Amino acid sequence: MRTIQKRRSRFGFLIVPAITGVFLTYFAVQVQGGRYGTLAKDDLARTLAERSAEQERLTTQRQKLEQRVQLLHDGSLERDMIDERTRRALNLGAPDEVVILR
Repeated sequence: MRTIQKRRSRFGFLIVPAITGVFLTYFAVQVQGGRYGTLAKDDLARTLAERSAEQERLTTQRQKLEQRVQLLHDGSLERDMIDERTRRALNLGAPDEVVILR
């Protein structure tokens, strides 16, 4: 003879689907707003665009500075570079020039 010790619940068959639903909900929330989710992807794309623009600006600035250094470096100084350096060193300007102080 066999006796039933444990009475079966009406909702026992819903335990596994409920746990699965909780996990799927967690992963769905993480896909949307987690650290590597779709919202973070948009933020990373915006940051990448800002940094790329800054890199372009700095590259242009560096090329200009390298060009100026090359004018001073190769031994043949140009007349306007010498004039600019002497005016800055002596703090002088011509009467017909406009001086902007920083």
